[in-house]
Amino acid sequence: MLGIPREFPRFCAVGAIGFVVDAGVLHVMARQFGLDPYSGRAISFLLAATVTWQLNRHYTFSAAGESRLCRQWGRYVAANAMGGGLNYLTYSAGVMLFDIVQQHLLLGVAVGSAIGLLVNYTASRHLVFKRAAAGW
Repeated sequence: MLGIPREFPRFCAVGAIGFVVDAGVLHVMARQFGLDPYSGRAISFLLAATVTWQLNRHYTFSAAGESRLCRQWGRYVAANAMGGGLNYLTYSAGVMLFDIVQQHLLLGVAVGSAIGLLVNYTASRHLVFKRAAAGW
C-alpha cells in the first residue's frame, strides 16, 4: 500500500477496538459508578491499553513468541505513554473547555485517540514489537 507499512491498517483496526473498550468502560465508570470523568478515563484507558497490547501482539505484529509477557506489557505501556499522555491531555482539555464534550465524553475520547494514534504506532513498531515488524 503506497508506502504505508503493512501493520498500520491492522494497528488502526485494533485501535478501533481499543476505542470501543475505552469509551464503554468510561461510560460505565462515569455513569454507573459515579466516577469523575478524569478518574474514569484513567481506568478505561488502562483497560483499553491492555486489550490493544494483546491484539497487537497476536494480530498486528505477531509477536506471540515473547516469553516474558509482563515485561512486554510494561514496554508497551511505557512506549505508548507519550501518545497516551497526548490522548489524555486532549481529552481533559476538551472536557474543561467545551460543554459539548462534557455532555458527550465520547467526543473527547475520539479526539484524544486520533491525536495519540501515530505516536503510539511508531512507538509500538519500533520499541515494543520491532522484531515482529522487521519480519524476524
